[in-house]
Amino acid sequence: MLKFISFKFAVTAMLVILTLVSLFHAFILTEIIPFSFVCEGEFQTVHQMRSVETDSLLINVLMMLVIAIKGKVLKLKTPVKLINIFLWVFVIYLTLNTIGDLVAKTCTETILFSPITLVSAILCLRLALESKNK
Repeated sequence: MLKFISFKFAVTAMLVILTLVSLFHAFILTEIIPFSFVCEGEFQTVHQMRSVETDSLLINVLMMLVIAIKGKVLKLKTPVKLINIFLWVFVIYLTLNTIGDLVAKTCTETILFSPITLVSAILCLRLALESKNK
């Protein structure tokens, strides 16, 4: 299943997507992009925004690390089973995130972020289905 997406393409695409999403979160964190642009404007204070955006950035960095290990971009000795567990967690997280984006009140989240999280979920699924680290 999903073998029509090459493993190498899935690794590369996810690292590119996560890098761009991390830059987006960094721009929000530094207020280059107004934080009213995300989370349907629900942040009441800069402190709330910084807390959520820092968490988002850390999750993205963790995802990049796991994917880089799975794709042998980083040559770290890590149990394949542990990496695969993380990838399945990412698939679930991104799928739930996609559903959340689809029912969001703002068009930005629905139109812009839903496709990104859906494609990311599919690519992570492809990586999770790979039996061993390549």
